[in-house]
Amino acid sequence: MKVNDAVFGALLLLLGVAVLMAVQSFPRIPGQNVGPGLFPGLIAAGMVACGALLVFGGVRDRGGAPWVSMLPWTRSRQHVAAFAVTIAAVVAYIALANALGFLIVAPILMFAMLVAYGVRPRTAAIVGIVVSLAIWYAFYKLLRVPLPWGVLQRFAF
Repeated sequence: MKVNDAVFGALLLLLGVAVLMAVQSFPRIPGQNVGPGLFPGLIAAGMVACGALLVFGGVRDRGGAPWVSMLPWTRSRQHVAAFAVTIAAVVAYIALANALGFLIVAPILMFAMLVAYGVRPRTAAIVGIVVSLAIWYAFYKLLRVPLPWGVLQRFAF
């Protein structure tokens, strides 16, 4: 799908305005010129400016093209299915990771995505397990990011 920059610019502009409105309700610190809304407000102002530039450029460069157009891959069942499996995998991870644990959920979801992308099942299984273990090691051991253990909690180390 190809979307004109003006569409994304309008969304960015609206989000920036919403944040600017929200930071107005942040409490003021007595005797201070700056408060908790300063940095979110600056970022939101940048979002508004960038959104306005995207809208201006998108409208200027549109040249009669549609605001949104579908790309050729959207007519391919295999590509659409792979896209749907990717979205479903993200939702499944969110729903299942705390209950089952990263080390159970990640290889299964990676296997499903790789098969959907056209990788042979045997290769997908090996890659899913090896990459999941590598990700677990990098995040849990090296970076000390707490990944959910789920049903494997009693084996946590």
